[in-house]
Amino acid sequence: MNLITATGFGVRRSEETVAAWRSLMPADSVVVACDGDEVVGTALFLDLQLTVPGGAVLPMAGVSLVAVAPTHRRRGALSGMFSELHRRMAAYPIAGLEASEAEIYGRFGYGPATVWERLEVHRRGARFHPDVPDPGGVRVVRPAEHRAQLEDIDERWRRQTPGGLRTPARLWDEILADREESREGGTPYYCLLHPDGFAFYRLYGSDEKNKAEVTKLAAATAEAEIALWRVLVGLDLKEIVGIHTHPGHVLRYLLTDPRLVRTTSVEDGLWLRMLDIPAVLQARTYSADLDVVLEISDDFLGRGGRFALQVRDGHAQCAPTTADADVHAEVSVLGSMYLGAHRASSFASAQRLRANDSAVVAALDAAFVSDVPAELGYGF
Repeated sequence: MNLITATGFGVRRSEETVAAWRSLMPADSVVVACDGDEVVGTALFLDLQLTVPGGAVLPMAGVSLVAVAPTHRRRGALSGMFSELHRRMAAYPIAGLEASEAEIYGRFGYGPATVWERLEVHRRGARFHPDVPDPGGVRVVRPAEHRAQLEDIDERWRRQTPGGLRTPARLWDEILADREESREGGTPYYCLLHPDGFAFYRLYGSDEKNKAEVTKLAAATAEAEIALWRVLVGLDLKEIVGIHTHPGHVLRYLLTDPRLVRTTSVEDGLWLRMLDIPAVLQARTYSADLDVVLEISDDFLGRGGRFALQVRDGHAQCAPTTADADVHAEVSVLGSMYLGAHRASSFASAQRLRANDSAVVAALDAAFVSDVPAELGYGF
């Protein structure tokens, strides 16, 4: 990690960690801004694979380590780097990032496409509803000894989860290395393993304030998720079990007292930016038929235009058209709607999506909703 990114994010990573992430970087995927001989800004993208609703996988340029020296803010360094970085993404239909500051990336056409809720279940008095089954089958394991099974479950989970990302072997090496610098004061990983799911967690604190923080839970079946949560809620001597997850998580519905599950924060996760609008819209499946002409503006890259989107039996056809538009929106709005986490009607209420007929907005809501909640596969 260079000095600019270390300064911008306030962290330093080991050479092994940096090498693992470098293995995901295509050639010519790093852009720097210079003031004379001095590097004052950096940006790069990773070669990622994004699952979209319906299970199709899109190549995604994962923008990362974007930083500008505090001595050179508001001088055009970020805009210049992003112009060049996106020029180099010609092979990708879509780009994604995590936003350290939410106001920055909308002007580049990115929109927040997943939502992270942090949940805490207060274990004292937490009991499972009598109608909830007890599938069993969970073991406490050393994760390195079960790598192949963990990788298989994670791949099954991400292929059915919008926002899921393929985890290559080098990143699994890094996960299982469990370096102390990544623990943020917590214990080494504990791992719960079910034939169809797993959970990694760390322990924090002492005495009555003991907390278990779930850092990754992947369940390929509903039974596996219930089985894992039965064990997590049953952890002895832990006051709180926390997790970052999607809105509407099943945990509240498992307990006799749903008030014991508390939302402590809500934030954006993955931001998406369409680079090839027809290809991206045709990749996912939809929940209702749709006939609409979209007028999409794209001030940053100029890749917007007017597109006819037709959906039949879940599958879409999308192509440029000269027909009158039914809907007007910025490309960032389309990115936010794409995985089903945000509704067209919400943007219409904010006047960021404009339609002549409210029935068109309702049809967009019905089509873009996803039966499987979108989640960010992992941070990058």
